[in-house]
Amino acid sequence: MKPSHIEHLGIAVKSLEQAIPFFETLLGTKCYSIEEVADQKVRTAFLMCGQTKIELLEPTSEESTIAKFMEKNGGRGGVHHVAFDVTEQGAQAALDEAAGLGIQLIDKAPRRGAEGLNIGFLHPKSTFGVLTELCENPNKK
Repeated sequence: MKPSHIEHLGIAVKSLEQAIPFFETLLGTKCYSIEEVADQKVRTAFLMCGQTKIELLEPTSEESTIAKFMEKNGGRGGVHHVAFDVTEQGAQAALDEAAGLGIQLIDKAPRRGAEGLNIGFLHPKSTFGVLTELCENPNKK
């Protein structure tokens, strides 16, 4: 596997309305996209930091993985995951390769994520405690 770059860093937040102004000030840029990913029970907001996107994640349900992550962190947010771009290889091929290397998968097949990306997650038990997302942009293939 050879990702081309860090696609984004995911940060769990309680409220996009509170977090966006802070990150806009911190990064000196504006949020360029807000969307809801209903099947993941999350609202996302994106900002650019150089060539890397920052994804703010707000849970829309107590059953969302973001809400559960925040609960485990004493109700606080924080860095949730790192995402790598595997567009050249393809998300399915990257997941298959990871499985072949003995890496535990959360997703055996890609699913649709924010910004229309095909995504799949690697389990943090196999990635030194870092939830790792593999992203493929189908519009750039």
